[in-house]
Formats: sequence, C-alpha cells, structure tokens
Amino acid sequence: MGVCRVVLADDHALIRHGIKKIIEDEPSLAVIGQVGDGLELLNFIKKIAPDVILLDISMPNLRGIEAIGECKKICPKVKIIMLTMHKSKQYLCHALSAGADGYVLKEDSDTELLTAIDNALAGTLFISPVLADELNDEEIKACKEKKGVVTDTLTPRERQVLKLVAEGKTSREIAELLSISTRTVEHHRANLLKKLNISNTADLIKYAIRKGYVLSSS
Repeated sequence: MGVCRVVLADDHALIRHGIKKIIEDEPSLAVIGQVGDGLELLNFIKKIAPDVILLDISMPNLRGIEAIGECKKICPKVKIIMLTMHKSKQYLCHALSAGADGYVLKEDSDTELLTAIDNALAGTLFISPVLADELNDEEIKACKEKKGVVTDTLTPRERQVLKLVAEGKTSREIAELLSISTRTVEHHRANLLKKLNISNTADLIKYAIRKGYVLSSS
C-alpha cells in the first residue's frame, strides 16, 4: 500500500501534537486528521476514511471503547490502536472485546507505537510491553470473542446517552450532539433507569463513573 493515513483521536491537544510529530517523521505515515472527542471522530471518518486510528479511551461525548465499534461500522477495514494512560487488564480486555487492533500506553516509546501500527496493518495484535504479561493467548482469544468481559445489556446508543448524562449534559444538549429528538433522549434515559434498576440521575452518574464511562472528578 502507499502512505498509511492516520487519524489522531485524543482530547488533549498537546498529546496529539506530540504523536503527530512522531508520525510525520515516518515517510510511510501521514496524519490526515485530528479530533478531540468520539462524536467528532465519527463525523470525520464519514468524510475521509483512514487506514489507522490512534484512539484514546477517555474522551468527551463518546468514549474510545464505544467509538471502536462505531468506527468499524463506518470503515470496516480501519485498524484501531488504543493509545491510553490506562494500564489495567480490565481496560485492555474491554478494548480487545470492542475490536481494538492494538493497545499502547502513552508511556511507551516511539518505537513501540510505530511497531503497533506496523503490526496492526499486518493483522498482528500489539500489546504494550507493560501489559503483555497480563493476558495469555487464551485470555486474549476470550476477550476478542467477548467471553472475557461481563458486558451490560445496554445498546451502543444507550451507552452514548449514559456517558453524556454523566458528563452533565441536558436532554436537549444530548439530542443536538447525537442528532436525535429530545423525546428519543428521554426514552433512552428511561430505558437506562429501568435496565440498570436505578431510580435517579445521581445514581446513574455513579454507575457511569464506576463502569469507566467517565472519570471521577475526585
């Protein structure tokens, strides 16, 4: 193939600029776009299809884990490498279950990031050396087959709404962000409360923080 087209998805501009410099030093790679949140990423790749997405887990509006599946629906051939600060086995398994093609920590070296890209393009999974011993081959296979993660019963749209509710967005703001009606948002909120057996928004936010949809401010 020719030059590999890369999109950077991270809500920290300084992180994106640093990664962009690493990418631009490689003649075979080119950054074709930078986005700061999950919904912005989806809108971007609908217009320009990348070969690789370097995706953070913790982002506004739509977190990286949920964005993986949505990106693959839009661009089935795209390779997605998580580039994150989260060094837990749980996050790694969730990412693999969602369809990630690699998992790199922000503390890893430039060489490891570039190796992850090469591996993904070649169809080989790269996991950060820091986490490489956390999962054996059978566990990796189980994660990929979604056997290694206890999933909730929420739909992708309900997860999006849950994250936005937990970030303090009103139903009207959520409707605008997701291009749906306010009534539909209210319907999703009601379903969330019912499915999760939760009675109020405060407990919904606590659930979202506990499950990693948003980070606690504490």
